[in-house]
Amino acid sequence: GSFMLVNTSGRFAGQKAHLLLPHLKENDTHCIDFHYYISSKSGSSPGTLNVYVKVNDGPIGNPVWNTSTTGTWNRAELAISTFWPKFYQVVFEVVTSGHPGYVAIDEVKVLGHPCTKTPHFLRVQSVEVNAGQFATFQCTANGRTNAGDRLWLQGIYVRDAPLKDIKVFNSRRFVALFSVVNATKRDAGNYRCMIRTEGGVGVSNYAELIVKEPPVPIAPPQLSSVGATYLWIQLNANSINGDGPIIQREVEYRTSSGSWYDIQPVDSTSYKIGHLDPDTEYEISVLLTRPGEGGTGSPGPALKTRTKCADPMRGPRKLEVVEIKSRQITICWEPFGYNVTRCHRYNLTVHYRYQAGGQEQVREEVSWDTESSHPQHTITNLSPYTNVSVKLVLMNPEGRKESQELVVQTDED
Repeated sequence: GSFMLVNTSGRFAGQKAHLLLPHLKENDTHCIDFHYYISSKSGSSPGTLNVYVKVNDGPIGNPVWNTSTTGTWNRAELAISTFWPKFYQVVFEVVTSGHPGYVAIDEVKVLGHPCTKTPHFLRVQSVEVNAGQFATFQCTANGRTNAGDRLWLQGIYVRDAPLKDIKVFNSRRFVALFSVVNATKRDAGNYRCMIRTEGGVGVSNYAELIVKEPPVPIAPPQLSSVGATYLWIQLNANSINGDGPIIQREVEYRTSSGSWYDIQPVDSTSYKIGHLDPDTEYEISVLLTRPGEGGTGSPGPALKTRTKCADPMRGPRKLEVVEIKSRQITICWEPFGYNVTRCHRYNLTVHYRYQAGGQEQVREEVSWDTESSHPQHTITNLSPYTNVSVKLVLMNPEGRKESQELVVQTDED
């Protein structure tokens, strides 16, 4: 066994002494057992005894066990579960407090059997989660746990996590669960399970917490072709921020004005969005999903684009005469809206024909009264007692539709 005696007299606070055990490889369960003694004449502690477990010559990490008060020789156990082929090294450290006294360690033994007062952890598995989720480490241990034991998940360069739940199967086996909540990339790193009992400390292997960022496309989708009621797009989602693999792609599209939106799953690099409204602006973005809970990233940059106008549904209806005079007539028709025009840009023209001086005159004029609830139009400069044929033509950039023709005779003078 190793022995170490530190006389703290004449030392100022914060000085350190170390005892390093040789590298150990654990092929089977064993227990490290040691005796320690801390004494002072003044009653003030002469220093703190820290124990570290360093894995594969990596960083020393935080102490797994420490104490600063005893008046007699005491015994503690280290149940270290760092499995072959990894090796570990136990480091005893005394940090002086500035008060005179002694700190001693003696009879450090590596025993070929499990610890008697302290549980041994089984191998802890690494955990992968998406950012923002809860990462749960499952720590199974052989041995018993009592109410006074302290259990925690110890991080290396990362925050510790508290015990979430414990399930006791029998006197020889229990499982402790620890959660790293709302995990971010900053929480990624190595963690180990710890139990501090009255008799010593149990330490597991380091397991890794891997935190993945859900994928987000860097660029907006690209437009391939445009119709009145459809848009063909290329997803353009090969370049991403965040992590793959990508297991699902969705297209999210919404009207630029208003609150309507929809999401469609997509299984190829191009997609036809159908059943859209003509002459309407849409914003289209792509959603990508990687495996695991919370694996869907936020929508990528949006493509803003407008559908074409569609051919008008029909011509104006219910063309009627409101007033007949000798030289003018006034007509009216049923009001119509976007569901008939299928475009926000359109015009309405009044076409009319009549005989004058033995020749047929054909005229057309634009009607500006298209929005009102009682639309009408007056044709002037006609001849008395003449037959006039009138029809309305509705036109948008995609097509035209006519009303039925109405024949009216002007009054005598």
